[in-house]
Amino acid sequence: MADLDAVRKVFQRDRFATEVCGIQILEATPGRAVCEMKITDRHMNAGNVVQGGAIFTLGDFTYAIASNCGGTISVTLDNNISFMAPATGIFLRAEAIESSSTNRLCFYDVSITDETNTLVAKMTVTGYKKGELSFE
Repeated sequence: MADLDAVRKVFQRDRFATEVCGIQILEATPGRAVCEMKITDRHMNAGNVVQGGAIFTLGDFTYAIASNCGGTISVTLDNNISFMAPATGIFLRAEAIESSSTNRLCFYDVSITDETNTLVAKMTVTGYKKGELSFE
């Protein structure tokens, strides 16, 4: 298992999530991760609420951290998101938790909440384990 600094270093290569969206990795252990995204003007849609694609990116990136930080490369096969409420406050937080795993497949539930701990979106992800990932 990689330590948090090693995980952050490897996933800095995901420039869309880290540089464009500004997502920060708070926790990372095999099968679980927590990430946070500060809401800025660039995340807003024409209705002046956080754009669904930004919320999706936060959830998908958090799944990627949880499913890959144990050293196995997992890629998304299927990803479903349900939007529950508009985000309020200045940040969104996502938590990804593995619900099941086989030799080749993994299944994750991702909850995305806002600063007031309101559930903004729920995501389910099916991933495919395709190889090893080095954190060295």
